[in-house]
Amino acid sequence: MPAAGTKAPAFALPNQDGKKIKLSDFKGKTVVLFAYPKAATSG
Repeated sequence: MPAAGTKAPAFALPNQDGKKIKLSDFKGKTVVLFAYPKAATSG
C-alpha cells in the first residue's frame, strides 16, 4: 500500500456514464479516490 502523500501513477477509468476519465484531467486539483474492493465480488 502506498504511503500517504505518495503520487498516484497515471491511470484512466470509466466513470458512471462509461466515459474514460484520466487522472491527468484533474491536474492541479485535489482528488480523492475511494474504492469498494468487494463491491464486484460475491459474499
